[in-house]
Amino acid sequence: MAKRSSTSNLYDPRSGGQSIRVQSLQLDAKLHDLARTNYFAVFLIESGSGTFWADTSCSSFHADSLLFFVPYQRIRFIPDASVRAKVIQFHANFLCIETFHAEAGCSGILFNDPYGIPRLELDEPTLSKVKYLLERISSEQDEHDVAYGDVMLACLKVLLIDAARLKSRSSAGCGTGAFDARHPTLVELRELIENHYQTLHAPADYARRLHLTAKTLGRIVREHLGTTPTELIRSRILVHAKWQLLHTLKPVKEISRELGFSDELYFSRIFKKATGYSPTFFRSFETEIRGGSNLSMLSSNAPILHPAAVADS
Repeated sequence: MAKRSSTSNLYDPRSGGQSIRVQSLQLDAKLHDLARTNYFAVFLIESGSGTFWADTSCSSFHADSLLFFVPYQRIRFIPDASVRAKVIQFHANFLCIETFHAEAGCSGILFNDPYGIPRLELDEPTLSKVKYLLERISSEQDEHDVAYGDVMLACLKVLLIDAARLKSRSSAGCGTGAFDARHPTLVELRELIENHYQTLHAPADYARRLHLTAKTLGRIVREHLGTTPTELIRSRILVHAKWQLLHTLKPVKEISRELGFSDELYFSRIFKKATGYSPTFFRSFETEIRGGSNLSMLSSNAPILHPAAVADS
């Protein structure tokens, strides 16, 4: 019998779960495979360096940087030595990033961008502000004073907006950790995937359109983004699938078909491998703990915002 996925790490307000939480984290020099959660997570690396994986995308990290992770994502770390970090986790019930709210301006910039590295190196002014905001959120969490939730939300929004602005500027200047717009192949690949991810799933299809071999395309993607063309395509498919499952009542079979899968079971296996849970569980659990409020959104193709779209947020 297949082992069932545990739900003990998932936010659930019915069992007293916190919709936002801040904690300190210390990792020693070994592989750390963190538990999947349904929280968005922002890691402030205070000291140390190493390698991290967001699902199958691999990249480096070091002190004074932020890392961004999405719900149900598999997160792994291998520190070079001891690493200290502050972690803020929040569920969509607290701040709904996945609905692409312009007020936060960070979906597609900090979160939910299959084509970028979920890392931001902080300049000194932004680092100081991030540290202050995290301390303020932490103290509000501990003290539970009047309207503490409102203060935590306000601080979180400011933190995310400041980070989105910095990453947008870094992306425009092709800074470290940004989507490298200087590489024309990646720019073209992004456009091709956006236009064809629902019908073309094989890297060879994109390589032909780029007049490259599949091997060459794979090398470019690996060197610049730390992943593979297959995973880029699959990640974009999953962004679309999650959106449709969360915000529409379309049957799983219909979502599978519109993403180019004739076999619903195959689509479900891909989804479960990526998130740890079946599409049916993902939809029913998240809809129940949100009281159905997620279903008020109109159906769309779950657009991925370009950095320029939030440059003035």
